[in-house]
Amino acid sequence: MTAESTARTPRRSSKRTSAKKSADSTKTATAAKSATAAKMGPAQADGPELVQLLTPEGERVEHPDYSIDLTPEELRGLYRDMVLTRRFDAEATTLQRQGELGLWASLLGQEAAQIGSGRATNPDDYVFPTYREHGVAWCRGVDPTNLLGMFRGVNHGGWDPNENNFHLYTIVIGSQTLHATGYAMGVAKDGADSAVIAYFGDGASSQGDVAESFTFAAVYNAPVVFFCQNNQWAISEPTEKQTRVPLYQRAQGFGFPGVRVDGNDVLACLAVTKAALERARTGQGPMLVEAFTYRMGAHTTSDDPTKYRRDEERELWEAKDPIQRLRTYLEKTGAADDAFFTALETESDALAKRVRDAVRNMPNPDNMAIFEHIYADGHGLVDEERAQFAAYQASFAEEGN
Repeated sequence: MTAESTARTPRRSSKRTSAKKSADSTKTATAAKSATAAKMGPAQADGPELVQLLTPEGERVEHPDYSIDLTPEELRGLYRDMVLTRRFDAEATTLQRQGELGLWASLLGQEAAQIGSGRATNPDDYVFPTYREHGVAWCRGVDPTNLLGMFRGVNHGGWDPNENNFHLYTIVIGSQTLHATGYAMGVAKDGADSAVIAYFGDGASSQGDVAESFTFAAVYNAPVVFFCQNNQWAISEPTEKQTRVPLYQRAQGFGFPGVRVDGNDVLACLAVTKAALERARTGQGPMLVEAFTYRMGAHTTSDDPTKYRRDEERELWEAKDPIQRLRTYLEKTGAADDAFFTALETESDALAKRVRDAVRNMPNPDNMAIFEHIYADGHGLVDEERAQFAAYQASFAEEGN
């Protein structure tokens, strides 16, 4: 028998045995992983070590590479930021359900990642958000009510990006990382000692724009921090269907460092982002921060997460709630008393009322504006669609009579 014929001879018995062993080992590994996850939770059981300074039980721990020392007043400030951001977000979701907004992208569960990283920025740093960074906007001094006009359809953003160095929300997935990289390259050429931070999600990490921005940032040593909020669901697709390695490890292939941080730990997010931004400011180039967190709500108000994920998963992450975690620590250490929490609740109610009043006092969107400025000289098909839509809108008024 020749070597060629030997190579072509199928070894069915070995294949069956191998397949059975593989299946058995897979079952064993899956069972072990499930058991570990049940005890530890996804953040620890997922594998890679992550930077953590405050455990889900509210215990303060240290990390050899990242540390932070905050006063009780600063700790209360972080807690206040998260509580008010969550209340604003909840109010916006309710307003959308009431028909006051066309859409809303909730940040529920991601408050620590946003407040921690947002408070790490300096005033002259520049921020490029996606469409969910309501907490970062709060940290940059953007009035929350200004975030709502675009979702109501009455403006294209509602704030001047240069007033707070906070760019307008970006709906196109991943494109803001290119904008941030280009801006950072300009900052470097100008010789400024400021940094740029770009926010994106785990879903956006699959976009080519993000890979291109990594390439340019690395080659030009741009002072940019890529902050990925890995909330583990790109709409209905889990992270494991997008990547074979933890997201932060992708940075190594482009030639700059990456780190995974507990995205539900506001102290760790603050410490890691502060270090990454300082690294960028001092000419050491880009860095990728993966905030491992969880989207406790829907992707947007047009999404139904019950169709693709289990209630048990959410319940597991609710036990790691970033706000309750910090509150437990504040109470244990005596850094906050009942008077503080009561006053904050009153302030939260006042913010909610201000948001409701602001939205309801906004003008109604011009429903026909979507047909304007499509073609310079007009177009027959657009005219036909405009007429059909106008008739559709008029039918509601007729029904009301």
